[in-house]
Amino acid sequence: MNIFFILISFPLLLLAITVHEFAHGWTAYKLGDTTAKDLGRLTLNPLAHIDLFGTILLPVMLFIATRGAFVFGAAKPVPVNFANLRNPRRDTIWVGLSGPLANFIFAFLCGLAIRFIGLNQQFGLIFLLLIQINVVLAVFNLIPIPPLDGSRVVMGILPEPAARIYRAIEPWGFFIIILLIYLGLFDMIRPIIRAILAILMNGF
Repeated sequence: MNIFFILISFPLLLLAITVHEFAHGWTAYKLGDTTAKDLGRLTLNPLAHIDLFGTILLPVMLFIATRGAFVFGAAKPVPVNFANLRNPRRDTIWVGLSGPLANFIFAFLCGLAIRFIGLNQQFGLIFLLLIQINVVLAVFNLIPIPPLDGSRVVMGILPEPAARIYRAIEPWGFFIIILLIYLGLFDMIRPIIRAILAILMNGF
């Protein structure tokens, strides 16, 4: 286990998570909900988004448990009052998608940076790690289990009675996610992650 890798990965993971949460808050703000802005969470300051368990303890635990094969973290969720959105059902989908989309865009921009810098330079390796972290974060969050972002898309599509039942899973969602990770969830999404990385890094 490479301690240097851990020390480098943590601030990069924090950066990716910050971009992810800011995108949720910014999209909600543009669609009519000012909750994140009013509470000072519409910011790219990582300190505003740190959660003791999700941002610090969870990544370390997963890194140790998977021998470095999988690292995932979560920020303190940006508060969104979905009832304040101009079109709550439709806009819930956009708010949910905005975080993963921001990570994909971030990964793409890092790929462009590598094209100019090259992989042989120290900064090139950092950008490469940023690409991997952002893609994993985006793909993982698109899994349709509350409270992950993919569930917001499902809630926006389902008829309201079904969405209510689906939403009721959310208090148990974290435990379901941990169980699925233990059962090999990462092995199921690994091909998707590899395919996206192959597209992004084609020609590097």
